Amino acid sequence: MSPKHQRVEALLAPFSGRDRNAHFSAYLELFNRQRFYEAHDALEALWLQERHGPEGEFQKGLIQLAGAFVHVQKNRRGPARALFQLARHRLAQYPATHAGLDVSAALALVEEWLRRIESDEPLPHLLAAAPPRLERRVE
Repeated sequence: MSPKHQRVEALLAPFSGRDRNAHFSAYLELFNRQRFYEAHDALEALWLQERHGPEGEFQKGLIQLAGAFVHVQKNRRGPARALFQLARHRLAQYPATHAGLDVSAALALVEEWLRRIESDEPLPHLLAAAPPRLERRVE
């Protein structure tokens, strides 16, 4: 087992058996705790298995969203902007609520951060002032 696979398994362990998708639950919790790199890895492990399935584009959009925030944390405006735009393109294909996620709120978050990264303030300061959150919603 590779070191990355071991890290992902450790990230997923607290969520196994809690609901139907430990990867998605881990993604949301890690994302909301600003552990964007780990959130990316947790969902990517599922996406690699299902990328050609019906949830592949949705999962990829969420992975790109977490990746955008990794770049925000590192104060990299260009890569953050590009990943926010890719995430928006993918997530916009889904209804307001999909797979238990408030997609409309996620898209609003993308738009908000596309505006914020145009400011002169260092991105990590903006992140600390307004941490992003993704919310579950009952369909």
